[in-house]
Amino acid sequence: MTLSLNFPVLETERLTLRGPEAADFEPFASFYEDARSGGFGGPLSRDKAWRSFATNIGHWALHGYGLWTVVDTASGQPCGVCGLWNPEGWPEPEIAWAIYEAFEGKGIAYEAALRVREHAYTTLGWTTVTSNIIPGNARSVALAERMGATFERAYENPAMGTDHLYRHPSAKEVRA
Repeated sequence: MTLSLNFPVLETERLTLRGPEAADFEPFASFYEDARSGGFGGPLSRDKAWRSFATNIGHWALHGYGLWTVVDTASGQPCGVCGLWNPEGWPEPEIAWAIYEAFEGKGIAYEAALRVREHAYTTLGWTTVTSNIIPGNARSVALAERMGATFERAYENPAMGTDHLYRHPSAKEVRA
């Protein structure tokens, strides 16, 4: 039996956000080899990175949303993941992002996260969303704040320990 999922495709001026494909595992595993993956629970061994990759596909099957593979449309290269994440133990759904090292500093996370938030608000009908950021991840905090998110509270994330919850502007505020 084959599980068939219809991943929505989101586009921006430079990016295509599409569902995960088998070939996306190699850059995903490489990301998890590095300490920079700490905000996503890494570093992880290759076998644990595979489990994380497969968990995302299961998340899509269970929730109807998950992490898209962010692709540079011009080159076709996967440059990270960004999407909506709400596994067991999370206080509520969040916008999450991780950009691979070669693509950092180009505004890709910002562009992808804005498009994901728009999808959550317009297509899924959500009225609010958060981003959960581990303490000390200054780059993710800066991105969340650039998107208008503000620190709401610390909480104990079952997978990550102490986490900081940043609240994004509501759907109504974004449309205003």
